[in-house]
Amino acid sequence: MRHSTLHNRSVRRTLAIALAGSTALALGACNRSSSSDTAGSGGKAAVGVSLITKDSTNPFFVAMQKGAKADAAKNNVKLTVASGKQEGDDQGQITAIENSVARGDKGILITPMSTGVNAAIEKARKAGLFVIALDTPPDPASTVDITFATNNRNAGKLDGQWAAMQMDGKPAVIALLDLFNDKIVSVDYNRDQGFLEGMGIPVNDPKKNGDEAKTGKYTGGKGGDYTIVCNEAGQGAEDGGRSAMEKCLAKNPNINLVYTINEPTAVGADKALKAAGKTALIVSVDGGCAGVGSVKSGVIGATAQQYPLKMATLGMEAIAKIARGGEKPKTTPGLDFFDTGVALVTDKKVTGVDSITSDEGSKICWGN
Repeated sequence: MRHSTLHNRSVRRTLAIALAGSTALALGACNRSSSSDTAGSGGKAAVGVSLITKDSTNPFFVAMQKGAKADAAKNNVKLTVASGKQEGDDQGQITAIENSVARGDKGILITPMSTGVNAAIEKARKAGLFVIALDTPPDPASTVDITFATNNRNAGKLDGQWAAMQMDGKPAVIALLDLFNDKIVSVDYNRDQGFLEGMGIPVNDPKKNGDEAKTGKYTGGKGGDYTIVCNEAGQGAEDGGRSAMEKCLAKNPNINLVYTINEPTAVGADKALKAAGKTALIVSVDGGCAGVGSVKSGVIGATAQQYPLKMATLGMEAIAKIARGGEKPKTTPGLDFFDTGVALVTDKKVTGVDSITSDEGSKICWGN
C-alpha cells in the first residue's frame, strides 16, 4: 500500500511539473501575443537582450541557449548569446556584460559564474538594464533584479535523503566532487551542503564547503557512521570529475558514496571508479536528457532534475514585458528567487523520498 501511495504521488508530481510548465507557457503566450501583435503592426521595436551562460558546451547551457533563441522570436526580442570559454571564466562573462551595455540592450539573462562578476552586473543595472539570473542565484541575491532557478539546497537534500536510505545503516565513505575550490558560487555550496543535510550530517557555515566534521554519525535513513574523504573540484566537466575522483581514491580506495555537482562530473567519476576496479553509489544534479540516461543505465543512482528551458522561457518573457512597461516578476513566497521546480529521478525508489522514474524523467528532461 505504501509503495502504491508513493507511486501515485510521484505521478502527481510529474503531472504537476508538466502543468506548471504549461501554465507558464500559456501565460507567456498571452503576453507574447500582445507584444508580437503590436510589434508586427509597427507599434514597438524589438527588445535587445543578452543571454550569458557559463559556457556553450555543457548540455545544460546548450539547452538553455536553444530555448532562449526560440522564445526570443516569439517575444520579438533581438537576442545576443554569449558565454565564458569554460566554467570559471569570470572575465569572459564580464566582457559579455560590458558588450551588452555598450550595445544598448534592455536586459541581460545570466547564469553568473561567481561573485567575481557581481561588480559588472551592478554597473549594468546602474546603466538601466534589467538583469535576471538563471540557474545560479548570485550571492547576494540582490545583485540581480530577480533569479529564476532550481532550489539547489532542496536538490542536494533529495540526493542526500535518498543516499542515506540506500546506505541502509552501513558506514558511508564519502567523496564530494564540487564545482570550484577557488570561487564562491551559490549553486556549489547549496548542492553540497544540501546533500550533507539530507544525509543527516551537521554542517557548519552553510555557505562554505569542506568545513564540516570529517567523521561522525549520519542520521538519515537508519543512520550510521560516515567518513568524508575529500572535497575536490571537478569544474563541472567530465575530465575534471575523473581527475577529482582519482585524487579521492588515492586518499581512500574504499569510497562507496559519491556526490557530484552535475552529471558530466558524475560520468567522469564513474570512469575513474571503473578504471580502479571500484564501485560506488553516485548521486548528482541536473536531470538532463543524457543524465537521465545515465540513471537508466545505472551509472548514476539518482539525480535531482531541474528545468533550464523553463528558466529561459520565464526570463525572456519577463524582460520583454518589463521593457514594454509591464510589471516586474516576483519571487516565490519565502524565497529570494523564483523556484522553477525540482524532482528526484531514480529507478530505485525509497520510502519517504518522492521521486520519478528515469522513463518519467526522460519525458520532461531540460523542461521539454
